[in-house]
Amino acid sequence: GGGGATRRTPGSPKETALFYYILRRLVNVVAMLFLITATTFAIFFASPIDPARYTCGKNCTPTILEGNRKALGFDQPAYVQYGKFVAGLFVGRDFPDNEQLREQYPQQIVHCPAPCLGYSTTQHRTINEMVAEAWPVSLSIAIGAFLLWMIIGVGGGIIAALNKGRWPDRSIVGAALVGFSLPTFFVGLVLLTFPAIKWGWVPIPSYVPFFDSPLDWARNLILPWITLAFFFAASYVRLTRAYMIETLSEDYIRTANAKGVAKWAVIFRHGLRAALTPIVTAAGLDLGGLLGGAIITESVFSMHGLGYLAVHSVTTMDLPTIVAMVMIVSSFVVLANMVVDIAYSFIDPRVKVA
Repeated sequence: GGGGATRRTPGSPKETALFYYILRRLVNVVAMLFLITATTFAIFFASPIDPARYTCGKNCTPTILEGNRKALGFDQPAYVQYGKFVAGLFVGRDFPDNEQLREQYPQQIVHCPAPCLGYSTTQHRTINEMVAEAWPVSLSIAIGAFLLWMIIGVGGGIIAALNKGRWPDRSIVGAALVGFSLPTFFVGLVLLTFPAIKWGWVPIPSYVPFFDSPLDWARNLILPWITLAFFFAASYVRLTRAYMIETLSEDYIRTANAKGVAKWAVIFRHGLRAALTPIVTAAGLDLGGLLGGAIITESVFSMHGLGYLAVHSVTTMDLPTIVAMVMIVSSFVVLANMVVDIAYSFIDPRVKVA
């Protein structure tokens, strides 16, 4: 006897550390979202403004106002309303938010499945339905613009860094300065007026679902993509250029060049990888915020995405929708920040996740 097999725990120490790191980050995300939603809920629903007042227009009598207040649960304390909001995220909710009214008018019950974001007091629809209609628009705008500005911004920054002080560098930096200076609404209006309306090179933007026609989807979104990419690419050119110049002056880069390593390998495998950390940070946060809706761009091109939905909810004082939009945008930003932190461990070996 004596030769028993050695027991091995699954996964390497690095994989185990990464797993627990992700778990800790998820717990932090949940706690942060709880604080954000609780604060937002308290600000809007514990304020002197009566949200029921905006549910019935100019012909709002005291009787109708009281009925709407009970139907939507606005007559309950703010902490009770928040508890129902959180419960709805996990198990869904039924509206009217009053058991007596649901028993009295069973045919008027509206079910909001989990994760239920609430019920719009002005649109008289569940916020889930409104977000489901707006989300594909914002996602399409954000993803296309993100790819465009990353290609132009990072590529332009690399070219400028490799030609430091020469005319390509000055031209790219000058163009970036112009792009960074022009407001988004101005660029959008110029693109809408000339290429689309006056010259007819592209169709006036309107959302076409990707699976209906990928070509029409892209043709109708090209102007919003360029509008956003024009602004974001300018900052990424400057960011990439600065960090690439700094990285390419390091000793290990000079050593790699002296050893005869291929130029493309020095630039991309050694130089760009080291410069990616700040770029990934900015890209993750910018994309996270953009997924919550590009308010100005959507307004200029009349695209009914999450940005348009947020603006409309503010102008109509649709408080449940405002709370839901704050939670959605916060979720995107916080999750993007978590993904960026995790990506560091793969991009830069010096970053520890233990």
